[in-house]
Amino acid sequence: MSAMVSSEFPFTAVVGMDDLGLALCLSAVSPGIGGVLVRGEKGTAKSTMVRALAAVLPPVSVVEGCRFSCDPQAPDAGCPDGPHSDAVSLERPVRLVELPVGASEDRVVGSLHLDRLLATGEVAFDPGLLAQAHRGVLYVDEVNLLPDHLVDTLLDSAAMGRARVEREGVSIIHAARFVLVGTMNPEEGELRPQLLDRFGLTVDVAASREPATRVEVVRRRLAYEADPSALLARFADDEAVLAQRIRAAEGRLAAVTLPDESVLQIAEICAAFDVDGMRGDLVTARTAIAHAAWCGRDVVTEEDVRVAARLALPHRRRRNPFDSPDAANQQLEDILDEHAPPQEGDPEPDGPDDGGPDDGGPDDGGPDDAGSGGEDDREAPDSSSSPPGTPERAGTPFGARLLKVHGSARGVAGRRSSAQTRVGRHLRGVPVDDERGQGLSVTATIHAATPAQSGRGRSAGGAMRLAPDDIRRSLRHGKEGNLVVFVVDTSGSMGATKRMREVKTAVVSLLLDAYQRRDKVAVVTFAGPGATLVLPPTGSVELAERRLSDVATGGRTPLAEALATTGALVLRERGREPHRRALVVLLTDGRATYGGDAVRRALSAAAHVAAQDISSVVIDCENPRGIRLGLARDLAGALKAEYLDLGELAAGTLSGVVRERGVA
Repeated sequence: MSAMVSSEFPFTAVVGMDDLGLALCLSAVSPGIGGVLVRGEKGTAKSTMVRALAAVLPPVSVVEGCRFSCDPQAPDAGCPDGPHSDAVSLERPVRLVELPVGASEDRVVGSLHLDRLLATGEVAFDPGLLAQAHRGVLYVDEVNLLPDHLVDTLLDSAAMGRARVEREGVSIIHAARFVLVGTMNPEEGELRPQLLDRFGLTVDVAASREPATRVEVVRRRLAYEADPSALLARFADDEAVLAQRIRAAEGRLAAVTLPDESVLQIAEICAAFDVDGMRGDLVTARTAIAHAAWCGRDVVTEEDVRVAARLALPHRRRRNPFDSPDAANQQLEDILDEHAPPQEGDPEPDGPDDGGPDDGGPDDGGPDDAGSGGEDDREAPDSSSSPPGTPERAGTPFGARLLKVHGSARGVAGRRSSAQTRVGRHLRGVPVDDERGQGLSVTATIHAATPAQSGRGRSAGGAMRLAPDDIRRSLRHGKEGNLVVFVVDTSGSMGATKRMREVKTAVVSLLLDAYQRRDKVAVVTFAGPGATLVLPPTGSVELAERRLSDVATGGRTPLAEALATTGALVLRERGREPHRRALVVLLTDGRATYGGDAVRRALSAAAHVAAQDISSVVIDCENPRGIRLGLARDLAGALKAEYLDLGELAAGTLSGVVRERGVA
């Protein structure tokens, strides 16, 4: 078996990753589950386990010469390389196909065979990674960093077992059934809920905090690095046993019965857990069947349903990105207990609650949780301030106005501002030396070359003759993701008026919007003697919300220092990612009270930021019940920024648009 010749770290030698190992094996037994998404911090053996999986999978028989890995016993009737009536069988190890983050759509799904097109004018299909992965494992590291449309394509193929390709003159449907495994670090940004839901199973992994487990991890890794062959030999028997168990489960899968009571249990669990749609029910059922086969059973049991629900449902619960995963997992456990079939000897259920003194009813007399956002919340009068160093908690997020950058500059694919992007709607072909172009536009190239063919003369085979000036790249128009820098005034003037709660609610609402639009975010706060970069640029808005919630208020207002820190941050990030445009969202009442000549220095710093073509929005957080000084509006003028009052952020009537300066 391939497990014996692999040089990868053995699958069975990985320590402390039982849930991940089970999810990968179940997905291998039943690819119809839809793949596995592995989420976790760096250095947790995510990639190691995925690469080791292919080594323990049984080898496959393929039609020799078929680029789509057809099974000789049941070749695909629509295989582009078919028909395979007199097929020669060839046995080979299962393929592990890795999809790089920078892969283009053509590389993933396939494209025109350019050599044939240019040499003979023949329109032929050149298969992509989906075809290579058929009957194997497709591994996507950092799947959350892929463009959404590519993730959509992968998940569609994983769910249907087929890939559809539509290109200039080519329409192909081919088999593409594979074990899809995606890994990601949530701190680098989450997948959109619509894409997250389409992964069959999800496993969250973290390094063990048990010293004994960590010691064993280190020992095995060092042993592998010192002598890979010795470690492979040490675990060879375990690898062979695992490979045989996978093969046996695959053979048993079709014979496993799913009783009606198990289907009802799954439906009740999904409904109680607030799972949208029916995909959760179907995946849980398929996973329960696979787990029964894995355990050598012919009938799905209550234990199979519990295991399946834990793997298939937590990421499908209706939630916002700031909900606690631990709370969701505990809720699922409670629901599983509630809907477990009664066992023989279980006590009869209790009668109706008599509303006694321990029922948590209105007679408890307990205090309301501070900042819960309920109807009985009472804010302190404006003259009362929170104790120094006490963070204000955000309230319930609202649907925030879309703030975006206008212009025709190049951008990073996302869902906020309009820009020229690597993916999106094709506008026209541009010369190859035009930096706005992306990839090769075959159609535009042929159109550019066609008028000159009469003067160049066709070759004997009828091939077109191309000149360097004929080559065209594709100019595409789509949506970009921005770097949204939240600059939050946390000085004493904000806390004293209890505005900080409203400000944090506004920022959380904007963070939720940034999450949905695939932006990077950074958080800068300023109070006392200077500004603090609370969170460097990241794709994890969940982390941004956590950092912001811990920030307390108090002290003077170092507005000039905050603007200087923000400007330096944006310019530094511009050097790292020149095509990711920044949007600064400044939430302040406009006061500047720290240091000598504070107001003049603040306005000067604002003018300097504006001179760097840094787009900004100023959200005026001045207390509406006091005397309004209009300082934030003056600041917006110096920044050349869009001005919004805090109360207008959710109104949806103004444009909420920032215009990029100096962009052609």
